[in-house]
Amino acid sequence: MTFNSLEFLIIFPIVALIFFGVSPRFRWLWLLMASYLFYASAKPVFVLFLFTCTLINYLAGLLISQAQTSKAKGLFLFLGIGGSLSLLIFAKYLTFFSDAITNLCPDLLHQCNLPGLNLLVPLGISFFTLQALSYVIDVYQGKRAPEYNFGIFALYVSFFPLILSGPIERSTRLLPQFRQPVSFDFNRVASGLRLMLWGFFQKVVIADRLAVVVNQVYGNPTDYQGISLIIATIFFTFQVYCDFSGYSDIAIGAARVMGYEVMHNFRQPYFSRSIPEFWHRWHISLSTWFRDYLYIPLGGNRKGRWTLYRNIMIVFIISGFWHGANWTFILWGTLHGFYMLASLTWKRIRHNYKYLLSSVGNGSIAQFVNISLTFLLVSFAWIFFRAQTLADALYIVTHLHVGLWYFLTNILELGRGKELIGGNLGLNHFEFMLSACLICLLGTVHFLQRRFSLDAFIRRQPICIRWPIYYCLIFSVLLLQKPGTQEFIYIKF
Repeated sequence: MTFNSLEFLIIFPIVALIFFGVSPRFRWLWLLMASYLFYASAKPVFVLFLFTCTLINYLAGLLISQAQTSKAKGLFLFLGIGGSLSLLIFAKYLTFFSDAITNLCPDLLHQCNLPGLNLLVPLGISFFTLQALSYVIDVYQGKRAPEYNFGIFALYVSFFPLILSGPIERSTRLLPQFRQPVSFDFNRVASGLRLMLWGFFQKVVIADRLAVVVNQVYGNPTDYQGISLIIATIFFTFQVYCDFSGYSDIAIGAARVMGYEVMHNFRQPYFSRSIPEFWHRWHISLSTWFRDYLYIPLGGNRKGRWTLYRNIMIVFIISGFWHGANWTFILWGTLHGFYMLASLTWKRIRHNYKYLLSSVGNGSIAQFVNISLTFLLVSFAWIFFRAQTLADALYIVTHLHVGLWYFLTNILELGRGKELIGGNLGLNHFEFMLSACLICLLGTVHFLQRRFSLDAFIRRQPICIRWPIYYCLIFSVLLLQKPGTQEFIYIKF
């Protein structure tokens, strides 16, 4: 069961109604049952991984709190982290390492009579593993006391709005909320439903429509070149945002309906003026997790420039590997690491030559250039994220070039769904132009959100304006969604 399934749309209101009807003392138990059933609906065996991860970190937190020496605390922390990462590696990366060994030593598996591996990765394991690890590290660092109620801790790890794709919440923020009484609040519930509606719109109306072109081109990239690859890459840039941001908005909204506040995951990332700013606005729960639990413990920027550069590269390479067991993800993370180093180097140059470069990067035109350049760099990196293999990524990168006159004279033909070099983009003229209009709509919404809260603005409008907006979104979701259910991109991570 996923958020964009009919089953969720039927079951979630029932879960929320029963939640408010149950005694506050037992609401955590109802949510725990609902969360495990939600997760088991994908594949019941996945629950074993979830429960094992929960048990490892629960026991590690208790042992750390009861340890008498710092050495013992460190040992239990090591065991907790090691146990969780071992489970993650076994479930998600064992096949990757097996294939890597096979490619390096083709005869090794044959000589050792080891079977080939093709394990089914539990959904959301990377997300709930990091969420559980943050608890153990917080207990070790003294940021919070251990949670003695195993059921409430299990709910923290498995909370159904967050378990598949986050946001990755901290124990210091979410765990205390499960112990606080929650009363029904109409304004809060309405706010959560509005956020969920916008999330559904982003996913089923925008992302799934753009996915048609992206899947068509990236599924067989050698059938295309030039402008088709450019269009598909730009479409994926917006698809991956609308898909993941849509999921996050539904998750945050669902938690808010039941009275729980979860951190936001995105803040108009494609209006960023630099790569560091982009990572302050994109997948915020993950980037801050790596900052607090990996980058800072490695030394951050406290031990000199080269140590800073080393730490940045480590964080981004691991971030890429966290996304998936594929060399394409590792290269995507590495590329963003180099982007960060280049940005820091440019910042240092501007500081050293501030009298000569004081005006560079300032002013409306300069900001527009910075935003455009950042967008292009991010879009280029998405090629490696989306490509199925390194060979596909290399082909796309080497065939992106297209003449300006060719682009200007033939863009309308592509708008009719035609591919001048061969093949088809998968959308007719109306669908293609609708996709372009939806991207413009998204950009307009983000532009306005940078200046004021659209949600608050809509709430202040009279009912004759407010409700037509809601109905437009609802009917758009019902009438403009693409046939079939497209899974969320980040669920497989």
